[in-house]
Amino acid sequence: MTAARNPVLPGFHPDPSICRVGDEFFVVTSTFEYFPGLPVHRSRDLVSWELVGHAVHREEQLDLSTVAASGGLFAPTIRHHDGRFHVACTLVGGEGRQGSFVVTATDPAGPWSEPAWIEHAPGIDPSILFDDDGRAWWCGTRLADPGTWPEQTEVWVRELDLATMSLIGDEHVVWHGAVEGAVWAEGPHLYRDADGVLLLASEGGTERHHAVSAARGASPAGPFTGSRANPLLTHRHLGGDAAVANVGHADLVDDGRGGWWATALATRRLPLDGGRADALQGREAWLVPVAFEDGWPVFAPGTGLLADEVDVPWADSPASGPTTGPGARGRTVLDDFDGPAPHRELLTVRTMPAVRRWQLGVRPGHLRLHPVSRGLGEGTPHAFAGFRLEQVRATVATVVEVSDAAPAGLLAGLALRLSERRHLTFGVRQAAAGRVVELVLHVDGEDRLLGRTEAAAGPVALSLEIDGFDAVARIGHDERRVVVGEAGLAPLSPSEAGGFVGVVAGVFAVDAGAPVGGVGAVGAAWADFDLLSLVHPA
Repeated sequence: MTAARNPVLPGFHPDPSICRVGDEFFVVTSTFEYFPGLPVHRSRDLVSWELVGHAVHREEQLDLSTVAASGGLFAPTIRHHDGRFHVACTLVGGEGRQGSFVVTATDPAGPWSEPAWIEHAPGIDPSILFDDDGRAWWCGTRLADPGTWPEQTEVWVRELDLATMSLIGDEHVVWHGAVEGAVWAEGPHLYRDADGVLLLASEGGTERHHAVSAARGASPAGPFTGSRANPLLTHRHLGGDAAVANVGHADLVDDGRGGWWATALATRRLPLDGGRADALQGREAWLVPVAFEDGWPVFAPGTGLLADEVDVPWADSPASGPTTGPGARGRTVLDDFDGPAPHRELLTVRTMPAVRRWQLGVRPGHLRLHPVSRGLGEGTPHAFAGFRLEQVRATVATVVEVSDAAPAGLLAGLALRLSERRHLTFGVRQAAAGRVVELVLHVDGEDRLLGRTEAAAGPVALSLEIDGFDAVARIGHDERRVVVGEAGLAPLSPSEAGGFVGVVAGVFAVDAGAPVGGVGAVGAAWADFDLLSLVHPA
């Protein structure tokens, strides 16, 4: 018997949606302001997962250039029908086109289509049911207008014409949540089975009071009757000292072997100041076994709680769990920038198709970043490339070299980014009197200098050793590494800072001397990086 270790997709992988095609399973998750967007992971056993592509992989597909932090791409759904994968999602905020859309592909690795925008589809969290009779149904959630209570939402359903990707027929409001006064009934999914149509939705908000409920109806248009056991999955009753919280946004899949499973989001919580706070990883994707009793799903039978390990009886991976990919023990994610393309897991902040923020091959074995913002505190695209921080203990490292002609104000190095409001930078600053290395924690518009040392010309090796909510910044190689400063990372906890994402660890370059509003074009300033490594100890 093989155990899947939770979270199966560790690090910032929220709102997981799952489908099965033959013997393979596919999961897509939210990415908000990051690009490439909507990663698609594949597994043959629910234990080991690999990233095979992104549903949004061309900067011209969608305009993310002006979306706010934790805006952008919300809560996708992945389904397979008639030989094609369909991902439905919503783009929220920004100055470009917004709303819900569908992208499709015959191969999950891509290429994925241009978005088909769904008109008259207000709200967020869309999902598609491909029904047994050949019809398709769209469901989503929106704020009730007028609402009976604050933040009341409603789940609505309407038929989808697949030929035109347009909504047809009457609209049906089918759900407001299982609990009177429930806020944010969201993440709805419809499923056809022998007993009719099952509706699964979450409520309570995507934080501590998150919960999964279910209802049944004879057709996608309803009416629906809630399960007497609602909520079917939650950790909100465990109190503030629970080690795993924020459980919700579930999606069901049958394994083709007579069993059922669900993906759900949840957040690990770490001790802090006598209580607990959300870990830097934010909301992650977890696997839950499911049984059906009297037509209703039972999540994690016997316990009703998410487990650190889940037995998958038919899996043939090693008994210790995945050996590679997300969730592997002692996993190292490394890009030495020797290839023609960046590592597929690298993320950048927002889109900027008219400007080349990074280059490979200009200097062999290096990534060159050109600053396109004055600082990471600006709500603009950035010259940034990073990996999701997957585990509570990790070391992120790079070697950076700035151009000899770098202007005063150039800063380049490592960053732990949660948002514009909250991030940590450890970088080489070009100053009038020479180069210095500075460790700075940015909290709500204030820079807190935590350490500084002089830097000689040439390459500078930087590392950040992370242990829960603590970090140590070092400069140099191997035994010659010198501590520059230490940082308390509690301000980067999502429960302290808010938002929907987790920390992304990477390299960056900014130019404080650039014009207000961003550089806007690649100039002479640059910084070269000859590797980016993220090591998670076993």
